[in-house]
Amino acid sequence: MSRPTRAPGRLARYGFGIAEGDGGARAADLLGPEGLRLWRPVEQEPVDEVAGELLAALSRAADPDLALRQLHRIVEAESRSADGSAGSRSTDGSLGSPLLADLHDDPGLRRRLIAVLGASAALGDHLVAHPEHYQALRTAPDGLAPAAEGLLEPFDGGNPVAALRTAYRLALLRIAAADLTGGRGLEQTMAALSALADATLSAAYEIAVAELADGTERPRLAVVAMGKCGGDELNYVSDVDVIFVAAEDADLSAATLVATRLIYICGLVAWPVDAALRPEGSRGPLVRTLASHLAYYRRWARTWEFQALLKARPAAGDLPLAQEWIDQLAPLVWRAAERPEAVEDVRAMRRRIIDHIPPKELEREIKRGPGGLRDIEFAVQLLQLVHGRGDETLREPGTIPALRALVAGGYVGRADGEALLRGYRFLRSVEHRLQLQGLRRTHTVPAEPGALRWLAAALGFTAAPGRSAVESFRAEWVTHATEVRRLHAKLLYRPLLESVARVPADGLRLTPEAAKNRLEILGFADPAGALRHLQALTGGVSRTAAIQRTLLPVLLSEFADAPEPDRGLLNYRKVSDKLGSTPWYLRLLRDGGPVARRLARVLALSRYVADLLARDPEALRLLAEENELAPRSRDVLREGFLAAAARYSDPVEATSAVRALRRRELVRVACADVLCRAGALAPSPTRPDGAIRPAPGLSDITQVGTALADVTDATLAAALRAAQASQPAPEGLRFAVIGMGRLGGYESNYLSDADVLFVYDPPAGVSESAASAAAHAVAEELRRLLGVPAPDPPLGVDADLRPEGRQGPLVRSLAAYAAYYARWSRVWEAQALLRARFVCGDADLGAEFEAMIEPVRYPADGLTREQVVEIRRIKARVETERLPRGADPATHTKLGRGGLADVEWAVQLVQLRHAGAIPELRGTRTLDALAAAERAGLIDPADAAEMAAGWSLAAQVRNALMLVRGRAGDQLPRHGVELAGVARLLGRDDPGEFLDEYLRTGRRSRAAAERVLDA
Repeated sequence: MSRPTRAPGRLARYGFGIAEGDGGARAADLLGPEGLRLWRPVEQEPVDEVAGELLAALSRAADPDLALRQLHRIVEAESRSADGSAGSRSTDGSLGSPLLADLHDDPGLRRRLIAVLGASAALGDHLVAHPEHYQALRTAPDGLAPAAEGLLEPFDGGNPVAALRTAYRLALLRIAAADLTGGRGLEQTMAALSALADATLSAAYEIAVAELADGTERPRLAVVAMGKCGGDELNYVSDVDVIFVAAEDADLSAATLVATRLIYICGLVAWPVDAALRPEGSRGPLVRTLASHLAYYRRWARTWEFQALLKARPAAGDLPLAQEWIDQLAPLVWRAAERPEAVEDVRAMRRRIIDHIPPKELEREIKRGPGGLRDIEFAVQLLQLVHGRGDETLREPGTIPALRALVAGGYVGRADGEALLRGYRFLRSVEHRLQLQGLRRTHTVPAEPGALRWLAAALGFTAAPGRSAVESFRAEWVTHATEVRRLHAKLLYRPLLESVARVPADGLRLTPEAAKNRLEILGFADPAGALRHLQALTGGVSRTAAIQRTLLPVLLSEFADAPEPDRGLLNYRKVSDKLGSTPWYLRLLRDGGPVARRLARVLALSRYVADLLARDPEALRLLAEENELAPRSRDVLREGFLAAAARYSDPVEATSAVRALRRRELVRVACADVLCRAGALAPSPTRPDGAIRPAPGLSDITQVGTALADVTDATLAAALRAAQASQPAPEGLRFAVIGMGRLGGYESNYLSDADVLFVYDPPAGVSESAASAAAHAVAEELRRLLGVPAPDPPLGVDADLRPEGRQGPLVRSLAAYAAYYARWSRVWEAQALLRARFVCGDADLGAEFEAMIEPVRYPADGLTREQVVEIRRIKARVETERLPRGADPATHTKLGRGGLADVEWAVQLVQLRHAGAIPELRGTRTLDALAAAERAGLIDPADAAEMAAGWSLAAQVRNALMLVRGRAGDQLPRHGVELAGVARLLGRDDPGEFLDEYLRTGRRSRAAAERVLDA
């Protein structure tokens, strides 16, 4: 007697009973003696080898229980249709089934049919109703799988609509079988479904035409596929978007009857036909003539309507008319992106789609939700609209071909393109499986555990150690959705899009003749030379050249806004020649937000920045991040520079590293300076608390001066460390560097030398001569290291403001300084000390020096009348002797009327006279001291305002001159490209008006300064 066993337990190993939750009990009934007789319940094994193969095939289905139930129902239906009974059995008691016999004889049929039954309840129900239709999946005599190209089998006689429905279902069955068994990839499946839609539309069209009343002339009517059907990317269940086009007014009546009947027939046969994309939507006429369409699109169409036309394709009816309609509208489509609102319209439409998703479905929507198919489609379509105007290779109706063309053309990075392709394929595969199950329109991932298990299995996910199939599916879904959402934001909101969209379509086609004409229009002085640069940058078929062809139309427009477009293009070529082969350079310009336009602006407006970037082209990465265009704090700079110097034992190498850092910081500040008045291109760095802080720029000259002084301080500190390490000195020798002049006043400009004093303090027990020699060696080494020829901008160390000037010793002890200032100091030296501050070295010694000079620069009793007269005399002599021969005193920023010197001498005179009694006046910054003098009632508020305006504008112009020229200069020209460049940097449109403003401000500042000096 055999041991009692439970059949369901063994069947569960085949995957039965999981969905049912019964451990396989239902499967045992369907497979056992009262069912298909494929299973021996006592022995718990298949009845024979043939049954075992069928059970193995069922176990591989997405839902083995569903596949088994449907198979059982089909066999029963087959039996009923054979003799009209409830079921017949063979003499041996088994169900006599041609289907089961065919499944045994045809492994291909077995694989295809079981895959369909396990994945689609709706197609299974169709086979139950038409059991003979399984034969559509039989392997051909030549061993090939049945064709699944979306073609309809011929049908004649009877009810044509019913016959068309049957032919449609058979074709759909073959497509699903090929899809589920790997016989067709995603793109082939979508193309087959689209071809099936075309064939169905064509058949319905012919049925509708045949039903016209006798004597009615066949109308010329075109059916244009739109949406997914137009893009050859239709899914299993979807509205088929179309637009109906009649040739002439005479065709309208009959054409409208045909179109109406076609919509009705297709609704009965396969899916709804949606004509809502037509002009005026559902409120407009169903059919329009070609001329009426053209009139509407020329005058009334909105951006989204042109976006929809990207996927237009002839589908049925009068195909030549459909193609003529597409060809006539194409010029309008490819000019749509030039509308000022076009790019934002597409973005807004995408946001509205998300806003209309019910909140409970938002996270499960694979089509419309964030990270869904629409994110990919909208990004691709916007790039097509913008770049397809000049590049016809992008004019592909399908998403995948269009995305590939965008990658091939360099408009989308390879990695980004591959990520989007993977995401699109995954999401479309999910959509296909969801729709195939019930042949109903859905784009929402189910929340029920059972439905999720089925979906994961249908997509081929299996359980792994520590992770179920559902968990694996969710993980991949989240990965793709996150990446799609990131790339959607990156591409759809790429700032370069608006810039490209503003370039006329002709400007995107950089053929030699078109490029030369455009260069002349843009104002290039040497179009032929500029054309040679363009040909060098865009020549050939490399990916680099393709990306350059995308960027240059926008960059040329930016260059054209500068006074010297030719120089901007030349500088861009130099940078590109150095970096063109690096993988990140062009990718950064294309994908890095405003980087391309920022680079164009700085290269076109500033020789200084262009020279720095030529030495350090990788510094242009700074243009990509807002916070990278904010000056580093004093402490961060000092720590970074000291750390860089500490990595090298050789002082020259250490200083070279420091100078390279200084160069990078100069690029940072100068780029922020050039861009600060550039509108949308202006950097907007954030503070640690997340708030937006203004970037340093010409609008805040004091912030620029401070940033540059901090860089110089850090450079001196690190170079001093290297110098001290290389020069032996007595233990305990203290050494400090004191900042003077513009460095001391935090008013440095881009080409300022470092005005300094060197002070030391000998340790106890060391002779003065030995300490002096050691300190002198350190100071000389510091100057030598910073003066070594190098590709980095030089930093001169000028100690001429020391006692006795160049005739005096380079280094003095603290006591020697005290003795000199107590006995020999003159009033101009006290004036120079107003800007003295500790920079680097021994901080205690620096503080002692500042304390020692306090009574010198801030005399308790102020100045004597003779000293005031002396200061006025010296100022007059400086103006006479130091103003360069031929210089225009009205526009000389330093020594001219109302310029820097006028204001500084006036403010410093007030400080010397009153700072001994008024501590608020004690500071090294000119504008701070001026404001303190006004608050103290020493300067009239109106005069203070005029002097502040004059000093600020002169300092801004001086910095702007250095940025524009790339070299030092104090003279603002009265005409020419340099004046135009300065005006442009300062945000002025008219150079002449700006010059008048400068002269007017200078006159007022001069008058105010004279009143202060004469008080």
